[in-house]
Amino acid sequence: MADEAKAKGNAAFSAGRFEEAARHFTDAIALAPGNHILYSNRSAALASLHRYSDALADAQKTVELKPDWAKGYSRLGAAHLGLGDAASAVAAYEKGLALEPSNDGLKAGLEDAKKAAAPPPRRGPSGPDGIGQMFQGPELWSKIASDPTTRAYLSEPDFMQMLREVQRNPSSISTYLSDPRMMQVLSLMLNVKIQRPEASESSQSTPPPQQQQQQTPPPETKAREVEPEPEPEPMDLTDEEKERKERKAAAQKEKELGNAAYKKKDFETAIQHYTKALELDDEDISYLTNRAAVYIEMGKVRLFYFAGFIQ
Repeated sequence: MADEAKAKGNAAFSAGRFEEAARHFTDAIALAPGNHILYSNRSAALASLHRYSDALADAQKTVELKPDWAKGYSRLGAAHLGLGDAASAVAAYEKGLALEPSNDGLKAGLEDAKKAAAPPPRRGPSGPDGIGQMFQGPELWSKIASDPTTRAYLSEPDFMQMLREVQRNPSSISTYLSDPRMMQVLSLMLNVKIQRPEASESSQSTPPPQQQQQQTPPPETKAREVEPEPEPEPMDLTDEEKERKERKAAAQKEKELGNAAYKKKDFETAIQHYTKALELDDEDISYLTNRAAVYIEMGKVRLFYFAGFIQ
């Protein structure tokens, strides 16, 4: 019967129904409490739900039951990384690689954990650093507490851990943009509604009501013939202004390529283009929010890469 519950959990996990998967794995564990694979699978499901504290407990149980199984340390590293404990994640991945040096999942996890553990580069308050520094002020907590959508997050330990990490290291915010809660708080701090990449294009198809009213002349009123505005004379730009204009134009092209890749669900390519756009022009936050939207979409349509395949 444990195998039957496990099979149901595997099917639910593969379909992205992580809550259901966790319940089936819990049923299986009740029937076979000594099976390390069941704890590993439930840890993956819980990590996909951002319940990293629970995922860590299951990963620790997995390693306890089967200390010579490399994948257990992959679960352990993913949970530590989700909680913002990069140093412990590095240690876990290294233990797994000592058991299975050729494991690609462990290698990728170790690389990400080392990046998260590295000190932030010194740079001006722009791009991700600039966004992350918005989390430094005392108004952060009052804004979160006063908003009915985000207020409940303050009682979630893993979310509090994320906020503390971003306050300690503003650059680390890019690590957490795949979490919808962090995106909700970012939206609150920016006072904007963060949309998916194609949202700006689709919104242009139908003009707002006010614009529609302006397009229709009042009854029995003859539209006046408007003389065309004279074209402005070209301005002489400095070399610096020309370079800045060219970089912004190049960034827009990268954004368009990213939007096209997003529509094709080629998420990795979309992220590359948005990242390049941000490197060319870190003044336009749409490149950052578009990339964040792709991360969220990846979390919905496929398994988080750090969770690995269930067994």
